Amino acid sequence: MPVTERALELALTAAQAAADKKAHDISVIDVADQIYITDAFVIASASNERQVIAVVDAIEEALVNLPEKAKPVRREGQNQGRWVLLDYVDIVVHVQHSEEREFYALDRLWKDCPIIPFVDRDMVDATAGTEAP
Repeated sequence: MPVTERALELALTAAQAAADKKAHDISVIDVADQIYITDAFVIASASNERQVIAVVDAIEEALVNLPEKAKPVRREGQNQGRWVLLDYVDIVVHVQHSEEREFYALDRLWKDCPIIPFVDRDMVDATAGTEAP
C-alpha cells in the first residue's frame, strides 16, 4: 500500500520547512510497505546542534500551520540536539547532526524503499531565473 495523500502532504511540507532552514541531504522515503506504524520517513541533516533545533522548530511550525493541523504525538532527542525524532503517526521526521546521519546511515537501512521526490522550491526558483529566454 503506497503512502497516503495526507502522509505525502506532511512529508513534503516537513521537507520544505527543513530546506528553508538550510538543512541538507533531505530524503523522503516511502516505508508504507515495510512497516505498519508509519507511511514515510523524512530525514534531514544539519551542521550543528543549534541548526538541528532550528530545523525541528521550523518543521513543527509548518505542520501546525497546515489547514488540517498536525502536531507530533512524540518527540525524542530535543535536549541533545544531535538527532531529533518527530512522530506524526503518518510520518516520522528525523533531523540529524551530519555526524549522526553519516554514522547511523538511515538512508542505507531503508535503501529498498521507494524515494518520494522532493525538490526545494528555492532551487526551482533559482533555476527558473537562469534559463535563457
